[in-house]
Amino acid sequence: MIRLVIVDDHLVVRQGLRFMLEQRPDIVVVGEGDNGQEAITLAQEVVPDVMLLDLLMPKMDGITAVHEIKRLAPSTQIIILTSYYEDDRIVNSIKAGALSYLLKDVSAQELVNAVRAAARGESSLHPLVATRLLTDLRQQAQAPFQELTSRELDVLTHIARGRTNYEIARELMISEPTIRTHIAHILSKLNLGDRTQAAIYALQHHLIPFDSLGKKDA
Repeated sequence: MIRLVIVDDHLVVRQGLRFMLEQRPDIVVVGEGDNGQEAITLAQEVVPDVMLLDLLMPKMDGITAVHEIKRLAPSTQIIILTSYYEDDRIVNSIKAGALSYLLKDVSAQELVNAVRAAARGESSLHPLVATRLLTDLRQQAQAPFQELTSRELDVLTHIARGRTNYEIARELMISEPTIRTHIAHILSKLNLGDRTQAAIYALQHHLIPFDSLGKKDA
């Protein structure tokens, strides 16, 4: 049997969830709460296998409750069940220790599957939540590139075209020592080891066409 606790500040929601989930022969609801503090108390007293937890509740928000529950009852797997899917709530909930993040529009079978998966230690994400997380990861992957100044981007494209420091300095009408400083900043910001890696990075991020690598402008 999967021992489940439901915590939501809306009584009707809790009743609906309990009725639906206890129709399954392998799930039993062993406790209910209506705020984050009660969630922590139930986690300690009942030590359920899985907890369905809302985010916006009185006395203590869900994210803070997740953090405390995982500290005091680490074996309890937490499924966030909420109406909100903003990036910061998703990421902060997962960082705090939530295993799954679902929206309240999931079907009954999807929720049952998520509870069973959580009991096995497996995560479940609502499709909208998964899309948000993937978008956030893509943005993070682009972040180092976005940290470069416009001048550093100019220098990087010239490096990729195979130009020397002298040639870049002439083209941009700045001194060679300044070029060397820009290159040092580029390598540091992008965590690269040398000019060759910088050129490859420029190609990967489509700063110059592939056939421009190692070539100088006529």
